[in-house]
Amino acid sequence: MAVAAAGGLAGAGYYLVVSGKVTVDTGWGRRVRPLGPFGVQIPAPVVFDVIAAPCLNRTPRALAGKLRVLQRGAGMVLAGHYTPVHRGRLTAVTLETVTFGRPRTIGFRLVRGPVPYLTEKFTLAEHDGTTTLGYSGELGTGSGTAGRWWAARVAAAWEAAVRSSFAGIQAEAERRARSGTTRS
Repeated sequence: MAVAAAGGLAGAGYYLVVSGKVTVDTGWGRRVRPLGPFGVQIPAPVVFDVIAAPCLNRTPRALAGKLRVLQRGAGMVLAGHYTPVHRGRLTAVTLETVTFGRPRTIGFRLVRGPVPYLTEKFTLAEHDGTTTLGYSGELGTGSGTAGRWWAARVAAAWEAAVRSSFAGIQAEAERRARSGTTRS
């Protein structure tokens, strides 16, 4: 009975942390690890707009299940991101500020999510119609060994989600470049 109860509590705790309902930050044993760096070459000059438009303009219906902008400001938004995990059986929910330094940077800072500290940056460099889109960041957890274990799992899932986003960004930018479309 006690084992079942402990398992139930562990499962509930996991759900609460992954879904962003609870962020565990003990304040001790904080470790920060890098995310990335990695990048992709995109043969299109409209990459910044492809990334920024769903946040700065009206969010398209196709992204409604992945992105919800809660507040828009001059060059910054507060947005909820919804990412399926565990083959779609659970949705990781994060709340992030997103800042836009047109045309070269997009920054992300976690407000609430599965770890107590996370910052990310997309860098963009365009040359002769090709954009280099780069990614780097930092992820911080506490609680010593358990925190390092958790950081490794979150970092792997986080980087996979960014790589998946890059694939979608690349496909949309290339589609716009082929059709001559520069707007959303």
